[in-house]
Amino acid sequence: MPFEALQKELDQRTALGLLRQRRTLQSPQSPHIVVDGKSYLSFCSNDYLGLANHPRLVSALQQGAAQYGVGAGAAHLVSGHTHVHQQLELELAVFVGKPAALLFSTGYMANLGVVQALVGKGDSVFADKLNHASLNDAMQMSRASVKRYRHNDIAQLALLLEQTVSGRKLIISDAVFSMDGDLAPLPELLALCEQHDAWLLIDDAHGFGVLGDQGRGTLAHFNIASPRIIYMATLGKAAGVFGAFVAAKQVVIDTLINHANSYVYTTATPPALSSALLESLRLITQGEEQRAHLQQLIARLRSGLRGLPWRLMPSTTPIQPVLVGDNQSALKLSAGLQERGIWVAAIRPPTVPQGTARLRITLSAAHSVTDVTRLIETLHELAR
Repeated sequence: MPFEALQKELDQRTALGLLRQRRTLQSPQSPHIVVDGKSYLSFCSNDYLGLANHPRLVSALQQGAAQYGVGAGAAHLVSGHTHVHQQLELELAVFVGKPAALLFSTGYMANLGVVQALVGKGDSVFADKLNHASLNDAMQMSRASVKRYRHNDIAQLALLLEQTVSGRKLIISDAVFSMDGDLAPLPELLALCEQHDAWLLIDDAHGFGVLGDQGRGTLAHFNIASPRIIYMATLGKAAGVFGAFVAAKQVVIDTLINHANSYVYTTATPPALSSALLESLRLITQGEEQRAHLQQLIARLRSGLRGLPWRLMPSTTPIQPVLVGDNQSALKLSAGLQERGIWVAAIRPPTVPQGTARLRITLSAAHSVTDVTRLIETLHELAR
């Protein structure tokens, strides 16, 4: 039976410390959650501003459902594109300083749609080796020539661009790398795009709402703007809700509307989510105090984790990875935290390279200094 082969593969993953399993939450997203009946202090949510259970968003979602119902009923290009979808796209474009924006159901679908619509056979995609899986899948599905460069290695990328003499060129990169927490050198990437007549697709899933003036993302953080930049951000992390959007020149958005399969052939997101996201944008814009608190927590954590046997990777973002090394040791450390009521996920290959299993600590503006101090003290206890 073919099922026996499947079970054998799962057993092998288990032996290597790579088996993935779900945990069931019984509470809203918050620093303090209930998982499988037990209370935990959580450091593994991407709810960076603590908006996922914000009363203003809950109220906006309820009002949106009362006005528009529960489901969109059809794709955006049929009858699923509502006034509130349109309003959100307009406001998102203004917020990130782009001429137009387009909503997608998820960031994964957005990345698939952009790459597939803009490049194909005879074109080239240049990709950072630590890019998110959605960008990796997108470039493979595009049928374009794939050229990967070492993480943030501008010199190698420049050489690859110089060696490419025909076809469209698309550089794709995370803005904040989801497992390392560091930033891409966006100004240098943009300079290469100008030099080699290329596009730059930026995945700002972990920067939107957190970085830049008023949380406008990594483009604002670096103070860069260019029609060559195609900007993607997700709306289920710092924004606290669900979905994603792409912002770019109108001609790019029109191309996506006509050629991005992951947009054309899927039902629109529930309009009520757009109602909640309009309120989320207001909270993000007003969230300087939350972002300042988040930076204080980052500084407190980094200072407090000095002297541990595991290396805290360099990051100025809410993603603070503690490099452990082998898979079983990372799982053991995560389990030790869980026994003490703290939930931090162990991240293992293939999500990260072999030999770099880690704890991925994520901080939220909803955490208190006391919460972070408890995590610091517990990690030091486990190190002893």
